[in-house]
Amino acid sequence: MTGYAVINPATGEQVKTFPTITDEELAAAIKLAHETHQRWARTTSVEERAALVRRVGELHGERREELAAITVREMGKPTEQALGEIDFCADIYGYYADNGPDLMKDEPIKLLAGEGSAIIRRSSLGVILGIMPWNFPTYQVARFGGPNMIIGNTVLLKHAPQCPETAAALQAIYLDAGFPEGAYVNIYATNDQIADVIADPRVQGVSVTGSERAGAAVAEIAGRNLKKVVLELGGSDPFILLSTDDLDATVESAVNARLDNAGQSCNAAKRFVVIDELYEPFLEKFTAAMSEWKPGDPSADGTALGPLSSSTAADRLQDQLDRAIKGGAKVVVGEQRDGNFFAPMVLTDVSPDNDAYREELFGPVAVVYKVGSEEEAVKLANDTPFGLGSYLFTTDPEQADRVANEIDAGMVYVNIVGADGAELPFGGVKRSGSGRELGKYGADEFVNKKLIRVG
Repeated sequence: MTGYAVINPATGEQVKTFPTITDEELAAAIKLAHETHQRWARTTSVEERAALVRRVGELHGERREELAAITVREMGKPTEQALGEIDFCADIYGYYADNGPDLMKDEPIKLLAGEGSAIIRRSSLGVILGIMPWNFPTYQVARFGGPNMIIGNTVLLKHAPQCPETAAALQAIYLDAGFPEGAYVNIYATNDQIADVIADPRVQGVSVTGSERAGAAVAEIAGRNLKKVVLELGGSDPFILLSTDDLDATVESAVNARLDNAGQSCNAAKRFVVIDELYEPFLEKFTAAMSEWKPGDPSADGTALGPLSSSTAADRLQDQLDRAIKGGAKVVVGEQRDGNFFAPMVLTDVSPDNDAYREELFGPVAVVYKVGSEEEAVKLANDTPFGLGSYLFTTDPEQADRVANEIDAGMVYVNIVGADGAELPFGGVKRSGSGRELGKYGADEFVNKKLIRVG
């Protein structure tokens, strides 16, 4: 990679290029972020920082049309979904502005012995590097930047190479909100340069959202340099259907859980695990409903399914599908590709020896499985290297609690989809990563929990 570029995935047009940061410019950016932390972050109150974070959220609202249009150009998200993403960002910044002072307040500890008192006082660590992905280019930055600004850390932000316009627009928002130069610094850096950033002693931690490969590479460098790392990586989330009193509504939830953002969501439902007595009616209705979604121009009114984000992403998904079908998977519906556009596809008969059984299919492709019992459903759901989110549909409250407890994942949504919230922690286990973002736990990652014991 020698530069950053906006390439419209719907048309293939290269819209604009951005130069990669020079080594000298990068050194200056690190220096600025470090000095700003020393000078500004250490001398402001959490209430003062919360006011600035609130303004960041307000500016997202004021510039929502502009930000959404950039997202459509850069990665092909349909306009309505892009606007929804911007609105969620405003909610996230508002949450941290409202709750930041409470999240950062001193925490008393009850002593088991001795006189005096003990508290935990939360304070900033310093410069934190954020490595952000293309699939939710504003939302991912919000859930990283919001809490770190409340804490008082300063941020170096490396965005995905295909999202340089978003990166520039977000830096402008932080500056226009009143943050000083150096509090939030956008860097168009190469992977080799990022390795040097992580190794720099002034950088205290790194958060990455992306692929397993990217996460492993970052974690290795961070480990060598004794830096804390938060990883939000891939997912192959199960959608478990054990019982329902409204199959049509359940199918609608299943389709929405799979096709939002053209299926390019880490926590999208990707594997549909259905109890045997519901399998045939579910598959019939699910296939019909998936077929109703037609790929279209993401900038056009009413489009719900846009292209994949790039030709690279489309080629990768096509390779996965080719290998899945060669390995015995049955295509119930789909198998239509037009450039970067994919019609929704439903696969069955994916056996454990098929690559698709354990791979993450990052696109509008669903794999449906039939199981004969609750136990078999849980076993299949957990038979994956990932453990991000999961969805469970049942009419039995005791079963819901029991199965939710047995699923190996960071998140379980029972009888609901699309229920993410600024106050709800996001993160996974196994190869889906470590650490949490959003909610109070998102403000408890890159923070010094300092013990102060008074005798």
